[in-house]
Amino acid sequence: MAIIEQKRVEDDEAGLRLDRWFKIHYPGLGFTHLQKLLRSGQIRVDGGRVKSDTRIAPGQMVRVPPIGTDAARAKGAPLTTNLMKGRQDGDVLSQMLIYEDEKVLVFNKPAGLAVQGGSGVARHVDDMLEAWRNKRGEKPRLVHRLDRDTSGVLVVARTRGAASFLTKMFRERDTKKTYWAIVKGVPNPKEGRISTYLVKEETQDGDRMRVGKHGEDGADHALTHYRVVDQAAQNFSWIEFEPYTGRTHQLRVHALHIGHPIIGDPKYFDADINWDFPGGVQKRLHLHARRIAIPHPDGGVIEQMAPLPPHMVQTWNLFGFDESETGD
Repeated sequence: MAIIEQKRVEDDEAGLRLDRWFKIHYPGLGFTHLQKLLRSGQIRVDGGRVKSDTRIAPGQMVRVPPIGTDAARAKGAPLTTNLMKGRQDGDVLSQMLIYEDEKVLVFNKPAGLAVQGGSGVARHVDDMLEAWRNKRGEKPRLVHRLDRDTSGVLVVARTRGAASFLTKMFRERDTKKTYWAIVKGVPNPKEGRISTYLVKEETQDGDRMRVGKHGEDGADHALTHYRVVDQAAQNFSWIEFEPYTGRTHQLRVHALHIGHPIIGDPKYFDADINWDFPGGVQKRLHLHARRIAIPHPDGGVIEQMAPLPPHMVQTWNLFGFDESETGD
């Protein structure tokens, strides 16, 4: 049954235009359709009629008619964890899907959705894949991971043989992965490599990675290439990362190591006491697995790209960044 939603404007959405708010929360809703809903009064803020350029404030309630919700669920539209609530696992997986064949699936994982289970995890991709068991009883298999707060390209194998092959490709580093991030400040030089050893340590806030020394117990080598794509004055940079190794939290620790932590990182963001989080930017991890190129089990190479999540689209718009600058 279709339901009218009442959605609260969050604190970090203060001052957003209403049309941009809808682009973030309902990316499948087209501009023309949005205008029709506004003109007919089906979309309201705190019960009153509004226009697309209305600026919204924290605590206000936005009335979203059923047709707006349906539009947001168009296949291929980037998801948020809020849009996943109340929906069946198979339905959510269908919208996350950006590529499929007989042996391989590629998803655009939303930020906030865990890949595997763990403490405090109520829903995760590995469990959701139970909904896609085939007639032979085979469940699709994970072959790599993304951090819970990292969005983007996630490769899954449909068969046992494909899983063995793809896992080997990741282990032997025969894949090319590209991540996009927004970091504090501007690295100098604007292109380079980060080579360290990383060690896992237990803290009061859970496991955390730190830069260690060669030969230290538990230290693994980690290598990342980076380049600055664009910048907002000297305050923020759009970085393209290419990790050669795949250590836990590698890009997040490496960004911190060079003095330019990733914006919104709850574990590794470090700034002086006088630094203010920028208005109009959601306080969420700005790290996205943008592209992957990986050999296919039957030959050739799969190359796939995942659209940015809504909170990063908002930041790109705010800073005036152009996605085409990387040549995607």
